Amino acid sequence: MMHIEVFTFNPFQENTLVLSDDSGACVIVDPGCFEDHEKAELQAYVEEKGLKVEGLLNTHCHVDHVLGNAWVARTYGVELTMHRLDLPTFKANEVVAPQYGFAAYEAANPVHFVDEGDQITFGNTTLEIFFTPGHAPGHIVFYHREQGVVIGGDVLFRGSIGRTDLPGGDFDTLAASIRSKLYTLPEEVVVYPGHGPETNIGFEKQNNPFVKG
Repeated sequence: MMHIEVFTFNPFQENTLVLSDDSGACVIVDPGCFEDHEKAELQAYVEEKGLKVEGLLNTHCHVDHVLGNAWVARTYGVELTMHRLDLPTFKANEVVAPQYGFAAYEAANPVHFVDEGDQITFGNTTLEIFFTPGHAPGHIVFYHREQGVVIGGDVLFRGSIGRTDLPGGDFDTLAASIRSKLYTLPEEVVVYPGHGPETNIGFEKQNNPFVKG
């Protein structure tokens, strides 16, 4: 069984997720921890649960989702996994981060690139990868089919969608990603977004004011 722990970090109120299973293996998704107390909170959870960090995953590379990348990589000896098309977003953070007050931002060098149809495995868990651009050029989401869970980044929120006015964003592309990749999943599938509370596919298809099913 996959366990999901959500931490809300940094001034953007970004959701950092730790995915683990009964083997004790885990991956950290979109670490937004920047301040020392945020890093300590995440580290305390990993130690308390006796977890072994086996991966570092980014759904996309906007600054609020990557602030803790270098720290996680260094602390746990893991390498970053992301989509190649988000490299420009990733590299832009060298300029963007100080503009938002994160002068001490440190980049983790991306090593592993994944795409639609690839899988991430840790412990006894397999995550499927869907390519979902529109909010960011190289946005991906992670789907755990057995439990009906999507780790969705900034694609689909409860009653909203990711903004499309940032560099590389496009509303029509995002809407197509949501309709073709997420709204085709079973309605009971739960989406854990990059900001705010979780939602489910059926609720969003019926109620989302931006993209109806």
